[in-house]
Amino acid sequence: MTLFKLSLVTGLLAVSACARSTSSSPPVAPSPGSDPRIGLRAGQMDAGEATWNLKLLSKTVPPERFAGSTNSDLAFTGNYVIQGNYNGFQVWDISNASKPTLKTAYFCPASQSDVSVYRNLLFISGEGLGGRIDCGGQGVKDTVSADRLRGLRVFDISDIVNPKYITSVQTCRGSHTHTVLVDPKDADNVYVYISGSAGVRSPNELAGCVSATPDKDPNSALFRIEVIKVPLARPEQAAIVSSPRIFNDLVAPPEHGEAAEDIAAAAKVAAAARERGMYTAKVNGAEYVLQPQFIKPMLDSIVMARNGTGAPTAADSARLRTDLQSIVDRLVGAPGAGGDPRPGPTQCHDITVFPEIGLAGGACEGYGFLLDISDPIRPVRIGAVADSNFSYWHSATFNNDGTKILFSDEWGGGGGAKCRATDKKEWGANAIFALENGKMVFKSYYKLPAPQTAQENCVAHNGSLIPIPGRDVMVQAWYQGGISIFDWTDAANPKEIAYFDRGPVDATTMGNGGSWSAYWYNGNLVSSEISRGLDIAELTPSEFVSQNEIDAANTVHLDYLNAQGQPKFVWPPSFALARAFVDQLERSKCLGADRIAAVRQGLATAEKASGAERRESLTQMAAQLGSEANSSCDSGKVRKLEEAVKNLAAILT
Repeated sequence: MTLFKLSLVTGLLAVSACARSTSSSPPVAPSPGSDPRIGLRAGQMDAGEATWNLKLLSKTVPPERFAGSTNSDLAFTGNYVIQGNYNGFQVWDISNASKPTLKTAYFCPASQSDVSVYRNLLFISGEGLGGRIDCGGQGVKDTVSADRLRGLRVFDISDIVNPKYITSVQTCRGSHTHTVLVDPKDADNVYVYISGSAGVRSPNELAGCVSATPDKDPNSALFRIEVIKVPLARPEQAAIVSSPRIFNDLVAPPEHGEAAEDIAAAAKVAAAARERGMYTAKVNGAEYVLQPQFIKPMLDSIVMARNGTGAPTAADSARLRTDLQSIVDRLVGAPGAGGDPRPGPTQCHDITVFPEIGLAGGACEGYGFLLDISDPIRPVRIGAVADSNFSYWHSATFNNDGTKILFSDEWGGGGGAKCRATDKKEWGANAIFALENGKMVFKSYYKLPAPQTAQENCVAHNGSLIPIPGRDVMVQAWYQGGISIFDWTDAANPKEIAYFDRGPVDATTMGNGGSWSAYWYNGNLVSSEISRGLDIAELTPSEFVSQNEIDAANTVHLDYLNAQGQPKFVWPPSFALARAFVDQLERSKCLGADRIAAVRQGLATAEKASGAERRESLTQMAAQLGSEANSSCDSGKVRKLEEAVKNLAAILT
């Protein structure tokens, strides 16, 4: 495919995304049901709320200079949560989760200010054209400027109240997101994977940036990620050390069309545009307006083909209108249209690394990748999956055992209402895969089960695991769909177990709000609310989660967390851990009621005892559980209980 064709296709899809995200479909009015999320009152700071199996601990509004600017991702260190914002970043002390306190609000505008931490270092992404190296708020007016920041900022947060700007690493496509990789084999450096989805910047602004495709120039800034090496002793020396081409040999996957409401809304916009003399074409069944910068080269080509001069004539315009749809069909690879197949993704949206298992999950626009990161400088793609139900592969999460991976689909780019009652449950959802012999095997979808209105941008977004032992439980943001906690232990049958939701920001039009990211950190569920600030909640006992399971989860303590640098949870020995497994065996009925009661009584007795008496009691209990495991319908869980009791006996001596 030629560079012209590639740029035209990119432009067409960008226009399509904008059309989807500004759709003005009529409000959906689902019939009243048992789900209290339906019909919540709209409002910026006074919207109606619905909470199930959660306790909301605090709702904290943004500081004045950050109010009205988009809150983005979260990172955690010690007792602090760092909240990215398009105006910079905020540091909140959450020692008292019921009353977070602002430690600093650092003004340094950029989009989208994704944040990560490691020890005394803070990393922040910048991709837009207005970010400045000096953190100024005046933007950058020139097309080419030495003042522009598109890449990664590095701060020293040894004194977290007074962050110190160390350096920046410029990249050709900026940094939409980034991922910090702590390599277990390298104590001296950390590595940062850059995912930049903007257009290639001018080589006059950053030397070495090449916009031609790799077949035309091997130094192309397309179809690659950037790997930055950060020496911990000399972070000011951070620099790009490789640009792996993990996208080679992929073509664009099949895509689904648009929802009926969106097709109808786009058709109205297109009809009005045609009346004004603009050009339209259909992509994936919906009609979109093509912008002048893409029409002009085609009109110029028609003029040249007839050896004409000057401006295009009415006949030239008529010819283009006749031929335009077939041209677009060929360029976007429409079935039966002929022409070159459209290339696959040129960048990932986000990469989640799991260093303990040596793998990463790449959510790469049209594909989900499995990457070998055993050599952090040279990640290798070892698997790729596509799905016609997915629109935009956005983020990835492994389960704690590394036997499954979940990908989210940001259908509509985060600005569209994609959780309406009429939207398909397979679109804008999560896809869950088992990892079997190095292959990703599809198991199921999970989508927010409560329908949202046409005034609420809603789609799968950022989340993380909750360390409930023996289970795969995740908290996830859904923009104005709120946060949803769901269990995907049974990969084929994920199930929601808790939620928090607000009504729309505005009752009549699409507003800017909702949960951008929701992560578990040391017992708290922390949500970055796009316009309303910072929310903190905690799980409460229910038929789906016991107090023992919550207590066991809260024995896991992290010194820091970047959700895209996924840690492996390890549970210290505790009576809560053993009791959590007992509760799970009771729930599954895979240990008889009499044995459940006996084990609970034995644990209670042992907890009151001490020394040799406690050790002997627990040792005998573990031995009996070991003898019963094979006869249980969940022998693996009985083995986990046996191990938990053994570990208690060993440590409590």
